[in-house]
Amino acid sequence: MTVSHDTLDAFRAEIDGVRVYDDPKMVAARSRDYFWYSPILDAELDGLAGDIVVMPEDEDEVKRVAAAAARHGLPVTLRGGGTGNYGQCVPLEGGVILDITRLNKVIEIGEGRVRVQAGMRISRLEEAVAESGQMLNMFPSTKRTATIGGFISGGSGGIGSLRHGMLADGGNVSYIRVVTVEPEPRVIELEGDDTLKVQHAYGTNGIITALDFALSPATDWLHAIALFDGYDVALRFATKAQAEGLDCFLMTPVERRFAPFYKRLEGLFPPDRDAVFTMVAPEAAEEFARRVAEAGGTISLQKPLAEIEAAGLPPAWECGWNHTTLQALKHEPGVWTYLQVAYPRPFDPDLVMAQMRRYGDEVYFHHEMARMDGEIQIFALPLVRWTSRARIYEIIDELESTDGCTVFDPHVVTIEDGGMKEIDTAQIAFKKLADPRGLMNPGKTRGWTADMAAQ
Repeated sequence: MTVSHDTLDAFRAEIDGVRVYDDPKMVAARSRDYFWYSPILDAELDGLAGDIVVMPEDEDEVKRVAAAAARHGLPVTLRGGGTGNYGQCVPLEGGVILDITRLNKVIEIGEGRVRVQAGMRISRLEEAVAESGQMLNMFPSTKRTATIGGFISGGSGGIGSLRHGMLADGGNVSYIRVVTVEPEPRVIELEGDDTLKVQHAYGTNGIITALDFALSPATDWLHAIALFDGYDVALRFATKAQAEGLDCFLMTPVERRFAPFYKRLEGLFPPDRDAVFTMVAPEAAEEFARRVAEAGGTISLQKPLAEIEAAGLPPAWECGWNHTTLQALKHEPGVWTYLQVAYPRPFDPDLVMAQMRRYGDEVYFHHEMARMDGEIQIFALPLVRWTSRARIYEIIDELESTDGCTVFDPHVVTIEDGGMKEIDTAQIAFKKLADPRGLMNPGKTRGWTADMAAQ
């Protein structure tokens, strides 16, 4: 879509007083995320950009932007910290980049819940709730940059999912406040299961301005590395520890071929051992050590966060989830891409070992111990040596049809093709209410077609 200068000028006039930026370099930077993890998306999305960036200070300014965009038919793409991996904040049709990061205030901290504006950086939110003796139920490995609204809109789980499941599970989010994109914007408040209408919707069906998030009593987790002689041994250790209730916040088995990518852990994660990165409760440290020894392993590192940071070492949460891909691409750019895989229940480490034999040096494996729908669920984010699009989809087909895994494809931009595999009719029905003209992040959901747009 080409936006005329006259339309942009009229839009700017209507939102006079709201921060606006049109410097091409800034607009281009705010139109990107980490889609370059995928060579497929890199070729598809590189160079796409919005026409203008707006940075509202509060919900009233958000409403003014939404109203003006609706009146002038301008596409609106939301942006938080820009840490997504699938082009969630890349505008496919230009228009307005609505940067939400100045909506960054805590509204209220209570027992077990925090209510917060959507643009607050997760690391800052953590600092705020820590003053109450609490911590977030979960967070992404990119929490230093990511916003809480972006996590809800584009994420699905992360560090803490071992204990608390995925974002959509069991009350992790119980309230979301949404501004509609209409000439006269409304505020819609969603509670309970209704919040699922906008969770993981890529900002396609309403502007999230505030939300609540579940808290737990704060724990000064020990960041530990357990080493094992064999990836199957590491997997069985982690699987058993999770099933038997070891008090942990994170357990991430990572095979030894990743070791060269972790330069800051040289000597602590050697290339002849497989690792399990863990955040373990201090009260469970003795049990953790006993379990490691019983499995024939050793502990190369075990320190609280303050000592980890003082030593210049990465915390455990930056050694798993998609930070593994980032570490590899830092050291061997262009060589690797990745997949996101859910394993059939109950998890069988022998399946992983068969996959490792099948793919050899083409695929490096790391796994995440998590919960989903109240049950133990094991995920993997394997590195895949990039050769071609055709080869990526051959591997996906083998993982699904031969192994019974589910692959959440990180090489596509649409919600349905990337994860859910089907159109979420509740999200589309809500889009008709909150974005009746179909202006929000167009092209990111197959469930919306042009004929649905209100005239």
